[in-house]
Amino acid sequence: MNLTYRACKSQIERQSYTSKEDMQQKLDIFLVGDRITHPQYEELTAQLNVA
Repeated sequence: MNLTYRACKSQIERQSYTSKEDMQQKLDIFLVGDRITHPQYEELTAQLNVA
C-alpha cells in the first residue's frame, strides 16, 4: 500500500476535503500520474461516492 493511497483513503474516511468533485479530480490526477493503481482508484472513488 503506497502513501498516496493511504492519505487519500484517510482523507475520504474523515471527509476532510473541500468538495467531492475536488477530491475526485485529485484521484483522477493520481491515477494518471501512476501514484495509485486502477483498483485503488476504483475503491477510493466508490468510497467517495458513499461518503
